[in-house]
Amino acid sequence: MSNVLRESPPITDKDCFYIVDRHKSEFLYPIHSHDCFELNFVEHGKGVQRVVGDSIEEIGEYELTLIAGEGLVHAWQQGNCSEPDVREITIQFSSNLLDNQLLARNQFASIRRMFERASLGLTFSMPAIMRVYGFLNDIASLEERFEQFLTMLKILNELSLDDHARTLASSAFAQHAERRESRRVSKVKDYISVHYAEPLRLEDLASLVGMAPSAFSRFFKQHTTRTLMDYIIDIRLGNAARMLVDTTTSISEICYACGFNNLSNFNRSFKARRGYTPRDFRALFTKNRVYV
Repeated sequence: MSNVLRESPPITDKDCFYIVDRHKSEFLYPIHSHDCFELNFVEHGKGVQRVVGDSIEEIGEYELTLIAGEGLVHAWQQGNCSEPDVREITIQFSSNLLDNQLLARNQFASIRRMFERASLGLTFSMPAIMRVYGFLNDIASLEERFEQFLTMLKILNELSLDDHARTLASSAFAQHAERRESRRVSKVKDYISVHYAEPLRLEDLASLVGMAPSAFSRFFKQHTTRTLMDYIIDIRLGNAARMLVDTTTSISEICYACGFNNLSNFNRSFKARRGYTPRDFRALFTKNRVYV
């Protein structure tokens, strides 16, 4: 997505993280991406529009989201927010702040899993936000740098235990490779990622892994928590979203290029899962596109 602003965060090799605690009445920063990880907290921002990859949602009174995907586009925009005083705390830190050897240890297992999920953007539940609210409130004002670092670890640990945190962008849009899953499921997913624009029949996909169709359908849902058809539609819509953002290809051409055989069905499915029609989704990114 070369036409989206590429941010260069002011973090040096000697910094652990960069913190900004600000009050604002407008959200003006365009859709952008960067290589570092980012934890963004918004207070009193009801109506603000959060964009992470192909996920576009209106947030509530409190919002806390972790971006840990290299190049994953994101932004918080004005949307329907009319509050005169919104607080936003942004914490940016290098992806190697906690190196792989440390993350491999048992004590950091939940944080490692959280970072993996956050490659698609990860938004946290209200109970989790309330558990770390005090830490977030204090971290920017702490004068002792080591205390800041310990507070950041406490925040990450608490958030990693949030069972209700949910990912945002689709894996197809973020070009994210899911890990540690059944080899049969991986084989079928790999096939779908290449052939998503073609007709995909349950019988043919099941035969790839030597299973009966009904058995594979149950097996796939058990391992992914989604039906096979839901997964195929998500992959097709994720690729369609990328084409809407990255190209000037017509919406009807994108529809058929991504495996949909009916334009009205494509429009309906896209709006149901993204909250916008394909045309409005493209307009949102075009409006915030910055050429550099």
